This record gives sequence, structure tokens and C-alpha cells, in this order.
Amino acid sequence: MHSTSLKIIAMLGLLTLSACASIVPETIRQPPAGNPPVDLVRLDVDHYRGAAVRWGGVIAGVENRATETWLEIVSQPLSKKGRPSGDDLSRGRFLARIAGFVDPVIYGSGRLLTVVGAVEGHDTRPVGEFPYQYPIVAVSAYYLWEAELETPPPMYDPFWSPWPWYPHYPWPYYPPRRLHR
Repeated sequence: MHSTSLKIIAMLGLLTLSACASIVPETIRQPPAGNPPVDLVRLDVDHYRGAAVRWGGVIAGVENRATETWLEIVSQPLSKKGRPSGDDLSRGRFLARIAGFVDPVIYGSGRLLTVVGAVEGHDTRPVGEFPYQYPIVAVSAYYLWEAELETPPPMYDPFWSPWPWYPHYPWPYYPPRRLHR
């Protein structure tokens, strides 16, 4: 083989391998050392002030201020890659303080978010009529997860035949084919 064809094969191999790489940042995938859970920090915020955390969950609210955005997040267990579970398990709520503007339409209620930062303090806000103490995280990195598409199970239609010359209905009454959505 010529050296140019070897170079082309090597470049195609590198492109293939780079396409398989994860787009989730390393800071989101790897939890910091210690990483105390939300419910433990809520009990004694002053003890954990400055502790590095990786927390995530479902966005419950967005509050844009002049120079920063505050996100209220319902905490959920994280997978090995840092993705919130998306189920009904919760260890509490926390506030994520992000420098700059975060669009409330994109970062709307119900979206999954993982943040990395340091515990900064606490704030008491009402949840309904209950006064709730939120730990505050000064966010250094965050990742908004794409919604997972639910694929329906394949439909089995006993009346559809891949052979058009073998009708399952009396001729010429063929039902319309179903669309699989």
C-alpha cells in the first residue's frame, strides 16, 4: 500500500473513534472526592460549606437575576455518567446559582440537569406553605440532558402480509396499513 492510503485509513479510524467519544464533560461524569448527598448537607449546611459536590435532578423553577440565574432543582440519584435517574426518588431540593443568563424556556421545568460546584450556604424559601431550607451550590459546570425518546414496542399486525399476492382479507377489501409511531 501507498503511504497516502495508509494515512487515509488512519484518519478514518481516528474519526470513527472520536465519533464514539462521549460529549458529556469529564467534570460531570466524575464525582468529586467526598461528594456528600443533598439530604445530609441540608441537615448541617455550615459544616459542608465549600465542599465540592456533583448533584443533579429535575428543574423545578428558574429565576433570572441581573447577573446570575438561580435554578431550583429536585435532587435525584445520578447514574455512573452523572445523569439524573428521572424517577420519583428524591433526596431533597437545592438551589444552583449559575453566573450569567440561562434561558428559562430551554432550562424549563421538568428538564434533567447535573451541576458541579461548591456548597455556598443556604436559603429558606416556601414550598407551598412549608418553609424549606435549600442548600445553595455555586455552579462551576453544568450539563442539560437531552430527553430520552421512548420507543414503543413493535406492533404486531396479524393482518398485514409482506406478500401482496397473499391477502388476509377478502379481495378487494384491504385495510390501510398501520403506521408504526
